[in-house]
Amino acid sequence: MSTAVETRTESAVDQPVRGHRIGRSFRNPALWIIQVLMAVASIFMALPFLWMLFSSVKPLDEIFQQPPKLLPQGMPWHWKWSNYTDAFDQASAGGAWWSSGFPLAFWNSFYIATLVTLGTLLTSSMAAYAFARIRFFGRGFWFMLFLATMMVPAQLTIIPLFIIMGQLKWVDTHLPLIVPPILFNAFGVFLLRQYVRGIPVELEEAAQIDGASRFRIFTQMILPLLKSPMVALGIFTFLGQWNNFFYPLIFLNSSDKFTLPLVVNQFKGAYSSNWTGIMAAATLSALPLLIVFIFAQRQIVEGIALSGSKT
Repeated sequence: MSTAVETRTESAVDQPVRGHRIGRSFRNPALWIIQVLMAVASIFMALPFLWMLFSSVKPLDEIFQQPPKLLPQGMPWHWKWSNYTDAFDQASAGGAWWSSGFPLAFWNSFYIATLVTLGTLLTSSMAAYAFARIRFFGRGFWFMLFLATMMVPAQLTIIPLFIIMGQLKWVDTHLPLIVPPILFNAFGVFLLRQYVRGIPVELEEAAQIDGASRFRIFTQMILPLLKSPMVALGIFTFLGQWNNFFYPLIFLNSSDKFTLPLVVNQFKGAYSSNWTGIMAAATLSALPLLIVFIFAQRQIVEGIALSGSKT
């Protein structure tokens, strides 16, 4: 009974203090200026997405009208929703809509991004644990050399990679889009290694005294403690693979193996472009990413903060 009374008393005492702090924050002019600037910046950042979204239901003449208008003319039920069905028909190229075009491209992008994400989390966590905990000859040198590859543009390595994939007869398959990213992700290794180094070594030493093997320590002790950075790395990897355009453009030739960025690119011609189709197709391809961001925005923000932290 006394504990409950003390708890209520402490909470009652804390409430005025908390309210006083909130009141001071709202009366702070500098805080108000920062909030206004952030609101204005967020509006400007959202304008391209809103323009794409509303242009996907506009006629072609309204997209290029001067002065430009964000919203389509007329009521929402009078907007040109047929742009989406036209985009589906053009992407399917005469085939069945469920076995070609957007549905097939959605599936290709989804399963490639999922496999790459799961494989990257496995290999990056293993390499990060090895660089952080296992002592071997030249560990620091190999880690610095590993990180130095992040400074090499992908355009410089695409020709030797294409030659290797051709010798393996993997060109025009999804294997070049899955295997190399799984086996090599310097950013993921660096991110997880920094976090592993922050885990107390005494936990592993106690487990070793109890007879736990290195594999058991990694799977039952280290991996559960890496949940937050692995979630962040998984989100970044999935988003990067979903939007990947360069590597599918190089390695894929058959339309039934295309990913979403390649299907969207088909609406752009050499002499003319289907702008209404481009807007509708881009909106459809960005919709899953928007859903992921809505449900995982906290993890994305934490991942950005974590990738810039130093332990």
